[in-house]
Amino acid sequence: MKLLRWGPKGCEKPGALDPRGRTRDLSGIIKDIGPSILKKEILAQLRSVNLMRLPEVPASERLGVPIGGVGKFLGVGLNYASHAVDSHGNRASEPTIFTKAISCLNGPGDDIVLPRHTQKPDWEVELGVVIGRTARYVDTSEAMDCVCGYVLVNDVSDRGFQNVSGQWDKGKGCDTFGPVGPWLVTADEIADPQTLDLWLQLNGRTMQRDNTRNMIFPVAALISNISSYITLNPGDIIATGTPRGVGADQKPEPRFLQPGDVLTLGVDGLGTQRQKVVAWPGHSRVAGMTTVLRDGTR
Repeated sequence: MKLLRWGPKGCEKPGALDPRGRTRDLSGIIKDIGPSILKKEILAQLRSVNLMRLPEVPASERLGVPIGGVGKFLGVGLNYASHAVDSHGNRASEPTIFTKAISCLNGPGDDIVLPRHTQKPDWEVELGVVIGRTARYVDTSEAMDCVCGYVLVNDVSDRGFQNVSGQWDKGKGCDTFGPVGPWLVTADEIADPQTLDLWLQLNGRTMQRDNTRNMIFPVAALISNISSYITLNPGDIIATGTPRGVGADQKPEPRFLQPGDVLTLGVDGLGTQRQKVVAWPGHSRVAGMTTVLRDGTR
């Protein structure tokens, strides 16, 4: 089942994709798509609903983050061998875990707004895992039972902020730096999360392309590891890492995001995203350069 939330930001309603790929309104059945409905038995009840009999949502409606009430948004750094070698020259022996602020959550088609003093804004296509039940000290063999579904994530990052005193969270949690969606795809539709192609394009040029089989730490290992330090609750999202091809590792020179850039990205079975990059209102200072705006200010 492909669950989603549609409507203006902050006022989203629950929905689902019908067999023909059209959005149907679930607001007559459930109040929202959040932690309380991610239990297996409730999802089973939703699967029994005849979506074709529900009101159709206009295709022009905005799609928001497909899960409301997210408690934690966690990320994994350097989890693909290619990216780890490009960035640090070696593979990690232990997952690198960081947090993305809940306030950075953004719809899959919403603009990415660069912060006022942005330095090195970058892109990262990732497989996101959504937790369906409380997980604490979970063994790897039981970890997948804690997954209710999967989402597409763009772990937008400012490398300049990220590297200030090694505080990754500063560069990971800026407003709009967490596009998620378009759908929450329930686990029954993804036979194996370690066989999925993922890709990202910048202005139509492919920058990242890989497969989740190349993760250093697969989904089950990540859930087991993280749950030994942090209790995972229903609705929590884990962004599982990005492959080679981020802007910071471009040769011969890094290539960071600029106002006007357009990102498109996708993961097999999880849909696609499209974001336009814009400057913070009144500002367009990017990567150490000041651009004159249309009104003549700097």
